[in-house]
Amino acid sequence: MYSAEQLKEIYLNYLERNPFTKAPTNLFEPVDYIMRLGGKRIRPILVLMAYNLFEKEVQQALPIANAIEIFHNFSLVHDDIMDEAPLRRGKPTVHHKYDTNTGILSGDVMLIYAYKNIAAIQDRTLVPDLIDIFNEVAEAVCVGQQYDMDFETSVAVTIPAYLKMIEDKTAQLLVGALKMGAVLAKTSAENVYNLGEFGRNIGIAFQLQDDFLDTFGDPVKFGKRVGGDIVQNKKTYLVLKTLEVANEQDQAELRRLMDSYPEDEAAKIERVKALFTQNRVPSMTEDLMKSFQAKAMSHLDNVTTQDVRKQALLDLASLLLARKT
Repeated sequence: MYSAEQLKEIYLNYLERNPFTKAPTNLFEPVDYIMRLGGKRIRPILVLMAYNLFEKEVQQALPIANAIEIFHNFSLVHDDIMDEAPLRRGKPTVHHKYDTNTGILSGDVMLIYAYKNIAAIQDRTLVPDLIDIFNEVAEAVCVGQQYDMDFETSVAVTIPAYLKMIEDKTAQLLVGALKMGAVLAKTSAENVYNLGEFGRNIGIAFQLQDDFLDTFGDPVKFGKRVGGDIVQNKKTYLVLKTLEVANEQDQAELRRLMDSYPEDEAAKIERVKALFTQNRVPSMTEDLMKSFQAKAMSHLDNVTTQDVRKQALLDLASLLLARKT
């Protein structure tokens, strides 16, 4: 069995052997740039882990791992354009380093190459099933992104709608990675389902934790500015839950704060945090996160393979959800 670090190294070596260096340079250089920009490589690792649950070696799964990582980075290129983001992983975004038209077109070709990688597997009889999973995931990611954009101007976002949005935008790609790795390993439909549900629940738990740490995390450990979601008036779970459980006075104050852009951003952040805390929303958020984590572990328990083979997935899930304030 391979560890997450070993699988990451295997994938990075594969990426090194398969660069985007063909002509025209103006189309493919930006693709190579974003693909080499770093990141945790969680999604390709999950493909390889799912495959490794049932097969000893993982080389046959590398094209699928690459397809998932290409698609993930394609979505980042286009998201950064929509968000007008200047930086990605501490470096200039593709559209800032090159230009917006290049970002759009290079992103488009990345989507094509995701499909080409799926078609590159040895057992081509599996391609239709893999394409079906990939299409479902790709559509969900687009749906989640649209809902996220809609929520920016909507005044009536519900908690179920928010959870569905983060499921589509964040968790579905983890679902797809695990299911595609399992299908490639030719395991049972029940195992494919349970691995997908493991990914879905871990993904939702991860995003809830991200919401929590954005407000209550240590900026050094978290790696981001704390309070960024509050400054941007994002309707996170913490905001929505406070609006659900708080008294009318606190609700009115929170709505006013989350519709403002004051010069003193620090004061706004501290007051919103205080509203969260006095309504016990941080503990509610952690409880919900833990409930999704428990559901994930229950589905992993139902995967029929040796427990020792599941250890790498357990370790990775623990690492993802072990970030502290």
